[in-house]
Amino acid sequence: MSSSPSSAVQTARRALGQRLKEMRQPTGMTARAFAARAGWSESKASRIENGKTSPSDADLCAYAELCGTPEAYADLLATAHGIEGMYIEWRRLQRAGMRHAQQAHVPLYERTEHFRIYEPGVIPGILQTRDYARAIMGTISAFRKLPDDVDAAVAVRMRRQHVLQDAGRRFGIVLEEAALRARFGDAEVMAAQLGHLLSIASLPQVSLGIVPFTAERRMWPLEAFWIFDGEQVLIELATAQVTVRQPSEIETYARMFSALASIARFGKDARALIAEATRALG
Repeated sequence: MSSSPSSAVQTARRALGQRLKEMRQPTGMTARAFAARAGWSESKASRIENGKTSPSDADLCAYAELCGTPEAYADLLATAHGIEGMYIEWRRLQRAGMRHAQQAHVPLYERTEHFRIYEPGVIPGILQTRDYARAIMGTISAFRKLPDDVDAAVAVRMRRQHVLQDAGRRFGIVLEEAALRARFGDAEVMAAQLGHLLSIASLPQVSLGIVPFTAERRMWPLEAFWIFDGEQVLIELATAQVTVRQPSEIETYARMFSALASIARFGKDARALIAEATRALG
């Protein structure tokens, strides 16, 4: 598994390693003796149990069999694969193009009732117009040299937006002012996007805040992140998507969101910032 900047991944690795250690200890075997029984190098069991090496499926099978707990294998496998899913490189997630990655999030969107979204540099997908989405996804596709399925990916993104019209959901959205100013598409595309943003901001289920350039910072700008019902956080890095499910880390992101919201402008002040960005288009 690729190493992740998120400590959640390493924490989960260590927790799995501790569980394997606790399975081994009642057998009376040392880590070195266990490695010998499994046909491994002397230090392999120690590296796995300390979270320094991710166990393969075969390694987990060896623990289950040699510790006399074959019934534990399925659960160990599910745990390990869950850790692997925390950090997924874009080149792996998008190797067949962008549509699949867009489609993969549809069930998550549909079951989420409370969205908290922070975006520092772009309008988030759930608020994008078709032309803006096509411009930004085309840019990403070209940079990553992906198969060209931009139109299909945009179509999925547009369909996902139906959740915005559900008055039973809540959407807390905080953007940096830079997101209003970064141009994807020509002035006409940007003007339509900013107008759409104003329209969405008028929905009672949507709370839209803009952090102005002039804000006195009490929270530094961060990478984009989305909090789904306090159950998980998706973080978009340059090279990968990180999924955080550790309660302590979700709480940290929730506090960050609150701190960012505390310096954002809402209501008429947010609308004024959007109008100013629109006028700047000339």
